Formats: sequence, structure tokens, C-alpha cells
Amino acid sequence: MNAAPLPRATYRLQLREGVDFDTARRLVPYLAGLGISHLYLSPIFTAASGSTHGYDVTNPAEIDPCLGGRAGFEALAEAARAAGLGVILDIVPNHTAFHLENPWLRDVLRHGQDSRYARHFDIDWAKGRLVLPFLGQPFDEMLEAGAFRLEEGDEGPQLATEHFAVPMSQGTLPSEEMRRDPEAIRDAHAAQPWRLTHWEYERDGVTHRRFFNVTGLIGMRVEDEAVFEEMHALLFELLDKDLVQGIRLDHIDGLADPAAYLRRLRERVGDTPIWIEKILTGDETVPASWPIQGTTGYEAARAISRILTDAEGLARLDESWRRETGREGSFHDALKTAKHEVIRQELAAELHQLIDMARSAVGPEDSLETGDEALREAIIALLVAFPRYRTYFAEGEAPSDEERALMDSVTAEAGEGLRTDATVKRIAGFITDPETPEERALQVRFQQVTGALLAKAHEDTAGFRWNRYIAANEVGADPDESTITPEELSGWLQRRAPTEMTLTSTHDTKRSEDARMRLVAISHLPEAFLALWEHSEDVDGAHDIDPNLRWYILQTLLAMWEAGRGDIAERLGQHVEKAMREAKEVTTWTHQNQEAEADAQRFAKALAQSWEGELPAGAGQLMARGEVLSLAQTGLKLVMPGIPDIYQGTELGAFQLTDPDNRMAVDFRAVADLAIRGAPDCFERELSLDEIPGAAATDGPDPEPAPDLDSFAGRKARLICHGLALRRRMPGFFEQSETRFETSGDGHLVLTRQSGEGRLELRIDRQGHGLPEAAREAERIWPRHEADLDAPVCLDWVAAAG
Repeated sequence: MNAAPLPRATYRLQLREGVDFDTARRLVPYLAGLGISHLYLSPIFTAASGSTHGYDVTNPAEIDPCLGGRAGFEALAEAARAAGLGVILDIVPNHTAFHLENPWLRDVLRHGQDSRYARHFDIDWAKGRLVLPFLGQPFDEMLEAGAFRLEEGDEGPQLATEHFAVPMSQGTLPSEEMRRDPEAIRDAHAAQPWRLTHWEYERDGVTHRRFFNVTGLIGMRVEDEAVFEEMHALLFELLDKDLVQGIRLDHIDGLADPAAYLRRLRERVGDTPIWIEKILTGDETVPASWPIQGTTGYEAARAISRILTDAEGLARLDESWRRETGREGSFHDALKTAKHEVIRQELAAELHQLIDMARSAVGPEDSLETGDEALREAIIALLVAFPRYRTYFAEGEAPSDEERALMDSVTAEAGEGLRTDATVKRIAGFITDPETPEERALQVRFQQVTGALLAKAHEDTAGFRWNRYIAANEVGADPDESTITPEELSGWLQRRAPTEMTLTSTHDTKRSEDARMRLVAISHLPEAFLALWEHSEDVDGAHDIDPNLRWYILQTLLAMWEAGRGDIAERLGQHVEKAMREAKEVTTWTHQNQEAEADAQRFAKALAQSWEGELPAGAGQLMARGEVLSLAQTGLKLVMPGIPDIYQGTELGAFQLTDPDNRMAVDFRAVADLAIRGAPDCFERELSLDEIPGAAATDGPDPEPAPDLDSFAGRKARLICHGLALRRRMPGFFEQSETRFETSGDGHLVLTRQSGEGRLELRIDRQGHGLPEAAREAERIWPRHEADLDAPVCLDWVAAAG
């Protein structure tokens, strides 16, 4: 394994849905010419059939044949190496698929606790048989209806239904004439180390650790060294053969002991760069002792949006939103309400497990005579009061002063309003300073659940209820802290390591980067948005839905609008259905209110149709300001400390919404064509467009129409080309230069990077006005193209004298 150099810039590629290793291989020449140093791939290990994302891995010991298998990956890696590109793999140590295609799980289903894989999975065997909530009806009803049969399968005995077959223990298959007998089936089922249940039992009856509330994903015990080695064996092989040069870790906060895991991984992979998917809240930072290069960069996207948000305009929006919708309080009030709902509903199984673990920690000889309701109150209060994803208390390590202070604050808040805070303090003591194995087990599981609760309550519930300004309803963002001062941002940038990633769009962001900037524009031009609101009043169905939902739908249409697309109304309607179900106010994923959903979708369709032909007053103004802010966002991403990560296809305008809308096929040939024609001097060698793949056929929306060279998309592509070319030309400068951010006397935002080599200055006019020509001693990096000379963003380089 060779020491891997740090990236200059990464390009995130979502494999599957028509994009495989061969697609990626054909993209390599373009990406190398663009100035990308590392191809950053979504998970490549074998996933559940039909997976659209790859995070539901069924076999971590195999490269997915549907992507091209081992041979296809090696061909891609060799092509990347030949072009000077490294490969970063996204891996999932926290969980695998709770799916009958998972060979390790099938072995557990066959052999129970005697399986060699039984300890690989985070299963609570103390609760009895492993619960499989796979049934559409209760077991007895399906048994009575004759839905089950016992049979000898290719791998051994199995209990089968019309849709699936579960491995059975050897010796439990009755004689052939009894295999359709209901009582024989019942007896055979009772003899298994698992039991089938109705799917609704998953809410509070599952016996495995889930990823958030996703029952179809099962936690892996990578804290066990043997499990760690098997989960990572193929990754280590690829690293040892120098086919992989970087690692991205998904959901680090789900692990029992993230710090210990990272230390073990670092010992095994040497100097290979490691980044973690980690959501930071407030002023939280990653523990300094963690042996990583940094996070994937959600906090950077948040900082960029905050500095580009206009505080005065946001205050005007806030006033209007409250008046029109009747909503009160803060986002954190909405978040607290959502936490109480989610822990009792979506995460009821996790709550019950924590209460049981707390009872075990208290012990049978409980001198304080703590009752079950007191334990329940204390656990809920601590979970709801917890403000970030988790703490990192671990066995054998003294808690840091910061984490102890955080837990003290949480404990004090949790105790408010209870008859007594004695049980809260006692449980908090188990979490900070466990003394017994039972207390330690509670500590581990509590820290795993806090992140699941915050994610589901914040991003997937309150984030779809608190609709004031949805630009701030983003992964890792805080709608109550939607702005930042230049002085605050300057300090944050100065503390930021050059090894951190900087993202603006991912497969997980709630809106793509340019859609988000359209929403930021409404803080600049609130009156224009209010004009759109006034127009929406007269749209058919406007008064059949909650005004808060209408406020959300209006912002969403503005964010996604693209002239010439015929799928806007359909995509908007699909997104509104998802948003309503995530909000859980009138409908949910499991119990739909079809009438309420139909009313909202009818309005959404009518609103989109009302924009066709001629946009209503205010829309064009907001879109134009959105383009200004998108260029500002792109410039900041390219210049600020950190490694810019380009999400597939976002060299051009990106106006997609959350999954599945962001699975839109990318016409890479059209993207490359626009970049190459617009900035040919940035590409060191001539490229054949015929070799670059076009749009793959997917179940998602069609790709956007190919834009013109002089369009916003063309301008954005040229800015990216020149910014990446500069990073390729001066990699050391971006790793070592100092950073300053300020507002100039003429109101421009100015980001300056400076070292002994010289000074790089990014200047932004948020009003959209063009900027003056470069000073005599400066080299104008961008704009250069004639169509860009009036751009509100410029990038100048001044070499040091002598």
C-alpha cells in the first residue's frame, strides 16, 4: 500500500441506475482534464437486488456484479491511475441489509446463535428469537389462509411464502405429507431461532439494532475485532493492491465506539486518507484525537448558505410567514415536539430497549426503588434534551471536560418539569461514568440512539414542518441560526483544515446547490417572494390546504423551476407527497391520508401550470438573484480552505430536490461539452466527446435539456473549470495559505488566501452587479470569457513581488 496523496478536488459519482464501472471509466479522461484528482464512488460492494444507492450491502466480501464486478472495478482503477486520478470508496461499517439475500444473515437464520456470524450482527438474543417483521398480515391469519409452505430448498429446509423463503434449522422439517398442515407449520415455525411477524410489529418489537428507524438495515458489531476484519477484508485487499487511495465512512455515529474503530482502521490502512460522514451542530467540532483527514463537509455547505443569507430580508419573511400561517415559536420548539413524537413512535423499539437496559443497570437490588415509569420519563427526557448527534464516552477513556459539561447541561434541562430529577441524574451518571457491564451497555446504546432521534426528528420531521425559510432546512443546518457575520465566518475558515472536504450537493442534501441558492434569494428579495405568495392565493386549491404547506410548496417550485421541462408538475407532486409524509402532521408513510395528499398535489400541479407560459411577478427576479448567489457559492467552495467536492453533473445548474428527485440521470456528454467549449484552455489535452457517456436510462426524472454556452450553466461551468485549473497549478498554495474573510468598504464580500507565493482574492457582489477589471499587477483568473465579464464574482491572483 503506497502513501496516498491528498486530493485537490473530488468528483462524487453515484453508481447504479445505469451508471456502472464502465460508465465511470469512460468519464475518467474528462474528469482528469477538468482538474479532478480523485474519483469518489458511492458504495461498490454487493447490495440488495434493485438497490438504487448501494448502502444496503448484502455481501461486503464481494464487488457488486451489477456494477461490473471485480474485473470492472479493476479496469476502472487502472484507467484512473493511468490518468493520474485516485479512487475514494464510500464504505458502510455500521450496517448491512436485513435481507434474505444477505449470506451472513441467512446463516444466522439457519443456525441461530450457533452460527459463526451470530456475533457479527447487533441482535438482542436476550429478547428471544430474532424478529422478522416481513409479513403483510399477522402470522396466524396468514397461516389460516394457507399462505405458508414448508419445503426443501437448494440450500436446505425453508419456510416459504408467495414472496420469500426463510432458511430453517436442520432437523425441523416435518415429513412431506405434513408440510402444508397448519399445526405442523406452526410447530416448525416455533422451533426456529427466528419468528415471522406482521410488518407493523417493527415499530416496537424488533430485536436487532437498526439504522435509524429503517428495519431493513441491521447493525454490525465492528467493535469486535473478528467482525471488523471480515467486514473490511475486501477493502483492505483493494488498498493493499493500490486500487483504492481514500476512504469515506458512512454514519460513523452509529458505531459502538467510533474513536476505537478509527484507531483500528488507521493502524490497518496506514496513511490512506479517511473522511467521515459526520453531522456537526452549533460550534461542535470533531474530536481532535480522531485519526482522520476531516468530514465530508456538511458544515461547509451550512456556512456558505449562512453568509449568503440576508438577515434583514429573513426577518421580513419571518414576520410574513408567522402572520400568514399562524405558526409560533422557534425551530427548536418544533424540534422538541418532533423528538417527543419520534421516540414514542418511529423509535419505540429503541426506547423500550433503553428502558430495559436502564432497569438492568439499576439492578434487582435497587436501593432507591426506581419504578418503570420513572425510568421511562428519565430516558425520554435525556434523549429529547440532547442537542447533537452523540457523545463519545468510551470504556477505558476519561470523559473530556467538554463532553462532561455537555452532559451536565443535558441532565439539568432533562430534569426540568419532572417531579424529581433523581432518576435523570442517576441514568446520566451511568452514561458518563459506568461501573458495571450493564451500565456500560446502556452507555453504548444511549449514544447510538441520540443520533437516530436527532436525525429523524430534525431532518425528517421538524425540517418539513418549520417552513419559514427552507434554504436552512438542510442536513447539518439550524433554521434558528440561518445567518453568520463575516467576522464569525473568517474565524471559522481560519480554524478549518485544508484536508476537510467542502460539499454543496450530495445524494443526501434536501435540495441541490442551485435550488438552495434560489431559496437563499428570497431572503434578499422578500417582497418578490411575497408577490409570488399573493399570486398563489388565486390558484385553484390554494385554500384547501394548510397555509404553511402552501408556503413550502411555493418555495419548492421556485427552487426547482426550469423553463422547458415538461416534468415539473409531476416531480413537484411527488415531492409534496414525500414532504407531507415526512412532516407527519396529517399523513405518514405507514398510514396515509389520501384525501389530504390529493388536495396538496392538486394545488401543486395547478401552481406549476400557472407558471407555464409567463412567470408570475417576482419569479424571474428571484431566479436571477439565485444565479448570482450560486456563482458566489461556487467561488467560495473553490477558494475556501478544504477540498472541493463536485457532485455529479453539478458543473451545470443543479435544481433537483431530495431523493428520489436527485437521482436524475446525468448527461455527462452534454456536461463535458459545455465545460470544454466554454473553457478549452483549462483542459490540457483534446478530448473525444464520443467516448464520454450520455444519460443513462433510469426510473428517475429525465436529464435537463442541454444548456447554451452563454447560459447560467455555461457560466458556472467555466468558473469551476478555471477554479480547478488554479488548484491544479498551485496545490501547495491551497494547503498552506492563510485565510481572511471580510466585507469591503463598497459592500462586497471578499475571501482572501495569502502565502509567500502571493495573494488570491475572491470578490462577490451579492446584488448581482459586475465588478471592475483586475488591478494592473493582478492576473484575472475568472471571468475571462466575454459572456462572463459582467459577472458579480471575480477571482484575482497577485504573485508575490520578487
